[in-house]
Amino acid sequence: MTEVSSLTGRLLVATPALADPNFDRAVVLLLDHDEEGSLGVVLNRPTPVGVADILAPWAALAGEPGVVFQGGPVSLDSALGVAVVPGGLSGEGGAAPTDGGARSAGDGEETAGVQAADRTGVQSGDEPLGWRRVHGAIGLVDLEAPPELLAAVLGSLRIFAGYAGWGPGQLEDELVEGAWYVVESEPGDVSSPDPEQLWRAVLRRQRNELAMVATYPDDPSLN
Repeated sequence: MTEVSSLTGRLLVATPALADPNFDRAVVLLLDHDEEGSLGVVLNRPTPVGVADILAPWAALAGEPGVVFQGGPVSLDSALGVAVVPGGLSGEGGAAPTDGGARSAGDGEETAGVQAADRTGVQSGDEPLGWRRVHGAIGLVDLEAPPELLAAVLGSLRIFAGYAGWGPGQLEDELVEGAWYVVESEPGDVSSPDPEQLWRAVLRRQRNELAMVATYPDDPSLN
């Protein structure tokens, strides 16, 4: 289903009308989207927990702020690593990890987060070991791999606790209801040094009426 799978790698930007507090002003990077459902991580929910506190070997590669991000309300005890590998890597696709792209943030055991992400993708010859392309230069990191495998090639790394998930057709229904704007992602979105401003920044760069939505007040009564 081309129309469904083509949303992999794009951003879901919460509309002001979205009432779910889990996704208020959320910017979600879709890591997988097909007829079986959808999976993504919220890019703008930093937590007070440092990467060094739960995944010390990866802390040196994590971008600023060097904290764990809450990727969504599902499987909060699992960790996903999303990283950009800059350069001339070719090809795109919904390449979620087939083995160990996620791991438990607590004890290293794989959880439902692994199973949810474990749906598509094979290692391509032009991809560094330990990294699996999602879209363009953005991919998933195998957090069970030695960090030194990727230290020389990673441009940025984010660690997410949990993820956002939708069952078959659920996201499509939310799109019809006007809960999300769908826009193109940029590699810099993964490593934004000011994630609290990402919602406005993504909308502001759109070359259409969405740029005006960036000025929407946090308190609608002030509009």
